[in-house]
Amino acid sequence: MQCNTITPGKITSLALGCGFQLSGVAKALPLDDSARYQAWANNGFAGEMRYLTDHRAPKRNDPRSLLPSAQSVICLGMLYNGPEPYSVRFGAPDRAWISRYAWGDDYHHVLKQKLELLAFKLLQIQRFEYKTCVDTAPLLERSYARQAGLGWIGKNTCLIHEGQGSWFFLGEILTSLDLAPGAPPPDRCGTCTRCIDACPTQAIVPSGGHFAIDSRLCISYFTIELRSAIPPESRAHLGNHVFGCDICQDVCPWNSRAPVSTEPAFAAAHFAPPLEELAALSETEFRDIFRSTPVSRARYSGFLRNVAVAMGNQRNEKFLEPLRRMAESTDALVAEHARWALQQYG
Repeated sequence: MQCNTITPGKITSLALGCGFQLSGVAKALPLDDSARYQAWANNGFAGEMRYLTDHRAPKRNDPRSLLPSAQSVICLGMLYNGPEPYSVRFGAPDRAWISRYAWGDDYHHVLKQKLELLAFKLLQIQRFEYKTCVDTAPLLERSYARQAGLGWIGKNTCLIHEGQGSWFFLGEILTSLDLAPGAPPPDRCGTCTRCIDACPTQAIVPSGGHFAIDSRLCISYFTIELRSAIPPESRAHLGNHVFGCDICQDVCPWNSRAPVSTEPAFAAAHFAPPLEELAALSETEFRDIFRSTPVSRARYSGFLRNVAVAMGNQRNEKFLEPLRRMAESTDALVAEHARWALQQYG
């Protein structure tokens, strides 16, 4: 006789079939981490990311603000690691580093489709109300994933699974089902400080007995979220990063044997492209190449700004001509950073 009740074991089985390597359940109730999040925002650590501190911020305190009937949060993790080398082991300074998560298709679309597929499969067993979420939703997803047993939150603020590391996209299904919750695993970072020590800008800072990311010092923030000029004192620390940064995950011991994703959408289409080629892209070409990837978030002007800084940090003479051309750009942001880059050549 077919069981008409959804169990955690059934969720795990169906989630694996939908492409999720991690799954678990948390109660759809407020968490103590809401206070930590508010403290993080009050410290100014969000920088110019106002969408994290505006009228949507209070919604993060309770999943029921997104789905009033929610009783459980089904938390999912999808691996995106590839076989390519980590940034700290990559020895081609004339090429641009793009964060590992942005090498393939935009994960928001991929996860959303798979979350809806999983919800559809669960609805064949039992009827319920639901809402699917990725990281654009006002939800403390790492905290709920920890409560569901998917991993602990490391000093680098990433969710870390003991057996599979931290290269995971997270997604959630808020549901009216009253499901048996998981339990948070122990924190296994111990006394390790490799991520803190390796961060070029020292963006991992103590905060209320824990660690937090001060976005105003973070390479990922500079190269993705910041729309204005990158602080001059931070530019040299960016190296050849043009979109995001993976250093704090690359040096994490729990990622030393991280498995590789088999999801075709996350295969590397944009691994370490030559800086010269990126500098020569027109706005139309930029949009065409990166339209379906997370890189588009940087926008054309911000992306060229980052490319100029990366070229300045390499001091490779073949970059002089592209930088001179960029220094004459009608885009003041690009021109200013290109002039800074040229100054690095003396």
